[in-house]
This record gives sequence, C-alpha cells and structure tokens, in this order.
Amino acid sequence: MANSKHPKKSVDRALAGTQFEIRSEFYRNIAEILQTARQNAYRAVNFVMVEAYWNIGRLIAEEEQKGKQRADYGTYLIKNLSVRLTEEFGKGFDEREVRRMRQFYQTFLIRDALRPELTWTHYRLLLRVENDKARDYYLKEAAEQNWNTRALERHPSTGSG
Repeated sequence: MANSKHPKKSVDRALAGTQFEIRSEFYRNIAEILQTARQNAYRAVNFVMVEAYWNIGRLIAEEEQKGKQRADYGTYLIKNLSVRLTEEFGKGFDEREVRRMRQFYQTFLIRDALRPELTWTHYRLLLRVENDKARDYYLKEAAEQNWNTRALERHPSTGSG
C-alpha cells in the first residue's frame, strides 16, 4: 500500500545503491518527449471528435432538407436522434447538444477550414458569436495565440467577459 501512495520513494529505494545514476538533463529530455506526445495525442483525439460533430451536423442538415415537406420534421429528428444516441453512447447527446452540432456545421460549412488547434469547447464558444467577422477573428486568434477556452471566454462576444 505504501508503494502506491509514494511511488517516487519506492523508485528511489529501488535505485539506491545502484552504480548507474540517471543524469537529470537526460531524464528531463525523455520526460519532455512523453509530455509532448501526450499533448499531441490529446489534440489529435480532440480534433477527430470536432470533425465527427461537424459530420453529424452535416448529416442532420441534409436529412432535414430531405424532409422539408413536414414542418416539424427537424424538431422530431433531433429529439429522436438525441434519445437514440444517448441510449447507445451515453451523455453528451441531449437535444441541445445535437442542435449545436447542426449549428456547428451550418456556421462552419467548409470542414477543411476547421482549426485542429481548437477543441469542441472552443467551437461551442465561437458559435455564440453572431457577427461572422468577429467569429472569424476569434477563431484565428484562439488558434494562432494558443488560447485556452477560458481565454476565449473572456472576450465579450464569446462568453462572460
């Protein structure tokens, strides 16, 4: 039990008395490689989900256009889709979120213009910006300046700022 609470101490004990000591610079270099790899993996997974939500929004918009003859089709489509997605995939697919995916597609029609530096939370904040030019500005700044979502949210058009 003590080992799980204090893993560094157990590692230090295991290394005690060995004739080979790891240089701190060498260790820092390896730790940095691992940190960078983890960050890149996180960003890649995040962007794959952003693309998935864009594609879901596209399919919803296309399906609604096919069913235009019935006025309430879009409402029922999103409600029913939300229920089924939640049953199969769990939280994160309530009606509001599914509607947001459709809005995401309708707001950012060109998938190749999506920025891999930004997360779904960034895009959700950007959807609040009604002015197209302002939204484009915040999108560009958030990506190029590496803004986290809190930094983006501080701006008047996107959040509480």
